[in-house]
Formats: sequence, structure tokens, C-alpha cells
Amino acid sequence: MRMRKKPNLIPRMERCARVLIPGERARELRGRWRELMPQARPLHLELGCGKGRFTAETAAQNPDVLFIAVERVPDAMVIAMERCVERGLTNVFFLDTDAAGLTELFAPGEADRIYINFCDPWPGQHHARRRLTSENFLLLYRQVLREGGEIHFKTDNRDLFEWSLFQFPKAGYALSEVTRDLHQNGPCGVMTDYEAKFYELGTPINRCVGTKLHLEQEPDCPPIPGPRPRPAPGDGAPNS
Repeated sequence: MRMRKKPNLIPRMERCARVLIPGERARELRGRWRELMPQARPLHLELGCGKGRFTAETAAQNPDVLFIAVERVPDAMVIAMERCVERGLTNVFFLDTDAAGLTELFAPGEADRIYINFCDPWPGQHHARRRLTSENFLLLYRQVLREGGEIHFKTDNRDLFEWSLFQFPKAGYALSEVTRDLHQNGPCGVMTDYEAKFYELGTPINRCVGTKLHLEQEPDCPPIPGPRPRPAPGDGAPNS
């Protein structure tokens, strides 16, 4: 699905400026993100927050957690930011960036958890290295996750999920909480907008947790494919 162009995008983004961290400021905060919320205990990242239903609700339920939400599509991110601002949340901030650049913005061990919800499945083997749960991306996340840190992954795409289950162990993560029908007995946990639609349709949701294991020697992280061309404001994006 494509997202409709948002009217008055720039003014709406400006009204949410207090929760948006510009690129230069984000690089300055590397290793010092908790200065934004000194009382925070863990720091959680969300890669691809979309319209922010999951972001806002999870942050509201966990006021002692500092949330950093990453999103490359302005038409989606503005909705997420407005949701958080309207609720008066002070523990969530947004980054307009790509997952491939995380190590430039976060120091080793700075993050306690990463959420990956309904990422692009990039079908076709020639696109496999672009998937956010590929071995190369999982190795990249090791560089910002603390030992014992977790990746929480959800998707409606069974092929992507089954493929991903083989990627986590290769990158040094222990798998747990593996389910191929998360909401089988009723809604479980906070849903994204995308997830709620598929729940209503009866589409099974797959979920797992990958925990970063200690390795005697950290494996090299292969080159990450360059980001896709950034959509211009209003050009649309996957409606996650």
C-alpha cells in the first residue's frame, strides 16, 4: 500500500520539533542519548515506526524507558510524532535516518532493545541482504546492543519469518518466544496500525525475540547495502 500525501507536512513537522532529533544533533548524542532523559533506565530503538501507534502506546506504558523511533518516510513519521506530542509523552524521540547508519549515532552497548515491526520483506534472493533481519544487519545491531540485549521482531510474512529464524543464530543471537500466531487467543501486546488491520482479517502474526549472546570474538560486519532513494515529502511509502 502507498501512503497518501499529507497536507501541510512541513508546518506539521515543525509543530512537533521538540521530539525530532536532527542528524547533526543525533551524531553529537552518540554515547550520550540518556542525557535526553537522565532518569531513564533502558534505551529502546524502533526501526521503521510507521505511523507510530506502537511507538506511542509502548512509550506510554513504559514511562521509565527512553524510546528512539527511526523512520525514513516523512508522511508516516509526522503522524507518529503528532500522536506522541498530543499525548504529552516526554520519553520518545524520532530520527529521520536509515538503519544502516545506526553505528554512527549509537555507541557500542548503548541500546538495550531493538523493535523491528513489519519491515519490508524484500522478496527475491537478490534482495535478501536488504532485509532488516538478514545476517549482515543483525551483525550491525550487535555493535549497538548491550550483551544480553534483545531484538523483538514481528511480521505477517511467513516466508520472511522462517528465513529470519535461520539468520538470528548465525549472527550470535539466541531465539525465544517464537510463535507463528501471536494473537491466536486474542490480542497480545501493543499492535501497530498495520498489525491491527491484519488481525481483523484473521492473518496470523509471527513473532520472535533474539537475545545477543557473548562471543569470544565479535564477527566482522559485512558491508550494508546503501539505503533506497529517500521518498520526497508526499511521495508516499509503505503504509506500516
